[in-house]
Amino acid sequence: MARRRDSSDGVYAISVAAELSGLGLSSLRLYERKGLLAPSRTDGGTRRYSEDDMDRLGRIGELVEAGLNVEGIRLVLALEDENASLRAQLAKARPATGR
Repeated sequence: MARRRDSSDGVYAISVAAELSGLGLSSLRLYERKGLLAPSRTDGGTRRYSEDDMDRLGRIGELVEAGLNVEGIRLVLALEDENASLRAQLAKARPATGR
């Protein structure tokens, strides 16, 4: 039986990811070098972008359009990731209220 694909599974080649995101190939490589995203790699080293990566690229595109540079984008993404993690921890720690 085939395993169901997860949103973190790398499926898009870099050219497809660039086209879908509206960002250039060199921009995607730069964002990876700067640690803004980390696409998976095939055994041969080819980048594979997941749905999660595509969502992150969309957010990066929004931040670029807002005028942020790479370091500003890194800070915003780090804060958003931390916020999401803290919210998940809080939700887990709260007792179920039945509402």
